[in-house]
Amino acid sequence: MKLHTLRTTTTDPRNRGREIGTRYADQVRDISARYLAHFKVLGIPETTVRDIVGHSHDALRDWYPGLAEESDGIAEASGIEPWQVAAVGARTEVLAAAPGKGECTTAVHTPPAGGPPETIQTWDWHDSLTPDGLLLSLVTGTRRRVKLFTEFGTAAKIGVNDAGLGLHFNILNHCSDNASGGVPVHAVARRVLEEATTVAEARDLVASATVSASTVLTVATYRDGRAAAASIEMSPAGSAVVPPGTDGWLIHTNHFLDPGLADGDTSIPESVSAERYDHAHAVRGDMTGRCAPDRAAAFCGGDGAAAVVCVRADDSQPGHEQWSTLLTASLDLPGFALEYRAGTPDAAAREGLDRF
Repeated sequence: MKLHTLRTTTTDPRNRGREIGTRYADQVRDISARYLAHFKVLGIPETTVRDIVGHSHDALRDWYPGLAEESDGIAEASGIEPWQVAAVGARTEVLAAAPGKGECTTAVHTPPAGGPPETIQTWDWHDSLTPDGLLLSLVTGTRRRVKLFTEFGTAAKIGVNDAGLGLHFNILNHCSDNASGGVPVHAVARRVLEEATTVAEARDLVASATVSASTVLTVATYRDGRAAAASIEMSPAGSAVVPPGTDGWLIHTNHFLDPGLADGDTSIPESVSAERYDHAHAVRGDMTGRCAPDRAAAFCGGDGAAAVVCVRADDSQPGHEQWSTLLTASLDLPGFALEYRAGTPDAAAREGLDRF
């Protein structure tokens, strides 16, 4: 995955979208076409896609209209129809009609004795869908500064704001997921980054969104020398907050941890979510108190490049069934920065992480 960087001070959402669409028209058109082809391969008819996307875009406009304006601005400037960009922004809502594996692993430590959060995440996805990714620095209408990583067309995935809040993102699957087209979960992540300063504020924002697909946002904050964190699980059936353990560690993969929501979990064994969770839990002590590259090495543990959190595509499978770790990321909340490496934690440990 090739990463592109845009720093914009445009506070008007529609104009920000036009700026993104003008600069990255080729990438926007390409990734939209890839997703629409992916939906077709999965057997989701275009009429169903357009119906879900239309309802989801309407739900977004009602809940947080600026992001609908930004999406439409991207489409306008890149020369494609608004629903084609919105289809990428609501790709999780479309995929709720044909759920699959889903893989990402997040680990966040809030030191009990004080100090900033120590975080790491892998983003595992189809490299055939995301040959390009975006590192976006923006300023909101209230002058909040945000830095995030995302796909072209989605609102946000991993990021930080200048109030000392950061966010990781993992997909989940629940029996209540449906094709009604709720507020895009990526848009929920973006609004948390733009507006929240505490875990409680993030929780309330999540609870205010009517969603049709499931996701967990792991939110971390740092202020007055103390860290706080929680995984906020959301589904159409409701949301729940999962706190760190007594040692300050919070691990999340792709299955629900809240007991009530876990009863409706529909993750499949092929996602190896339980195995990745157990691995991260086992190595958490070795990740404590380390810089990001050393944390990435400890994340792999003794298995190194063969660790279960280093996902590599199986070339024997068709393209839509091939998954790989496209990004390893860590949040530096005191420094208002993302640390990242395109590739696996093993690559991040060997090559180091860049800062944005």
